[in-house]
Amino acid sequence: MDSQGQVEPRVVWAVVESGIGPLLLAASRDGLVNVVFHATDAVRDRAVERLASRFGTEPVEAPGSPLLAEAIRQVEGYFAGRRRDFDLPLDWSLISGFNREVLRELASGVPYGTVVGYGDLAGRVGQPGAAQAVGTAMGANPLPVVVPCHRVVESGGGIGGFGGGLETKRKLLALEGVLPEPLF
Repeated sequence: MDSQGQVEPRVVWAVVESGIGPLLLAASRDGLVNVVFHATDAVRDRAVERLASRFGTEPVEAPGSPLLAEAIRQVEGYFAGRRRDFDLPLDWSLISGFNREVLRELASGVPYGTVVGYGDLAGRVGQPGAAQAVGTAMGANPLPVVVPCHRVVESGGGIGGFGGGLETKRKLLALEGVLPEPLF
């Protein structure tokens, strides 16, 4: 229940502006459950439909919800350069198995301003030959930015792929000082 004695919806969401465009943030009672890049109307609607299907209930747009307040504050602080890491409860229910294991290691073991190779991350979870599977896990990350898949790069120095687009990955790495800011 919230402070007025009302039952909180099972999943709430809001769209916030960021240095990489609008992000949809969704939270359950267990924590932040989804971050979606480029949350224009069509992208937002598809994300909300996927959440409804997964949770069996219609997510509610609620930017003032206590379930989202801290996530919004921390995401805004990150893009303003005031925050280097996230301290949020996370709901991992949208991902499981190897993918969850890899993403948990990424969240806890690759700090702001650093990068890790796909193969190195595979080795950290005891699967040294699974670099390609790590790439798949990054593409399945339901919590990008907060679980920093943008920090995973190719071992040969390439930037690698990124679900939010390579320009978005470059901007996130520039924000963290890993890459220089674009000239224009």
